[in-house]
Amino acid sequence: MYIVDLLDGKKSRLSFEIFPPKRGMPLEGSKEIIKEMAALNPDFISVTYGALGNDSDNNVLLAKEVSNNGVPALAHMTCINATKDKIARELEILKKNGIKNILALRGDKPKDGSEVKSDFMYASDLIEFIKKQGDFCVGGACYPEGHPQAGGVEKDIDNLKKKVDAGCDFFITQMFFDNNILYNFMYRLLRAKIQIPVLAGIMPVTNVRQMKGIIEISGTMLPAKFKAMVEKFGSNQDAMNQAGIVYALGQIVDLIANGFNYVHLYTLNKPSIAKAITESLSCII
Repeated sequence: MYIVDLLDGKKSRLSFEIFPPKRGMPLEGSKEIIKEMAALNPDFISVTYGALGNDSDNNVLLAKEVSNNGVPALAHMTCINATKDKIARELEILKKNGIKNILALRGDKPKDGSEVKSDFMYASDLIEFIKKQGDFCVGGACYPEGHPQAGGVEKDIDNLKKKVDAGCDFFITQMFFDNNILYNFMYRLLRAKIQIPVLAGIMPVTNVRQMKGIIEISGTMLPAKFKAMVEKFGSNQDAMNQAGIVYALGQIVDLIANGFNYVHLYTLNKPSIAKAITESLSCII
């Protein structure tokens, strides 16, 4: 099943994201997480890459585990430390394991500023290479607020055009906490005549440490009502867990009410969050 075929506008779609365990750690816990999430019948589950392009073996194994549980898998690939030979080998492994969907990303550079080697400067280069290697459905990332390193919103849109021209089939957004940011972004895509499907990336923030990490990594804007929620409930873990889920649900309901039907949940390997949201949307999605 190609993910782009699910995004035909006929119904709402809900998908999850998981990440593999740290290098050297067993996969049993991740397999159990996949089993629990697959039981919720998402439209697909994406499996992230390890840091700096590491742990690609685990990425493939967990993507295969997703498929074994009857759910389409979306395997991540990054430009970081990626040679053409390495990517070609990984694509062959994916083919042999029946994985047809890939999310092609530039990846995060090392925080210490150390140099990384790669045959791919940008995600658009990786997308083009993957498309030439076989019959894959390839997704890309997009930033509703503009990529922090793009040099401006319009430049960022130009970069998204390059991804589309390279063969990108759909986009998944970076997390955001104000739906108006996404709606404005969609208008910019429309003006630029970018018409591939876009999935809204929603992260239920259930602890204060998550919020600090979000700001550090992505520079995502936090609206006043989100900050008020964290200030009120951040010191009470149970309350923050519930409030974060409710906030995410509010975003999703608003999106669907306004005709935006594709939602991708950054579930942080927490089946309980995925279950709470899925059950609350049972008559909506």
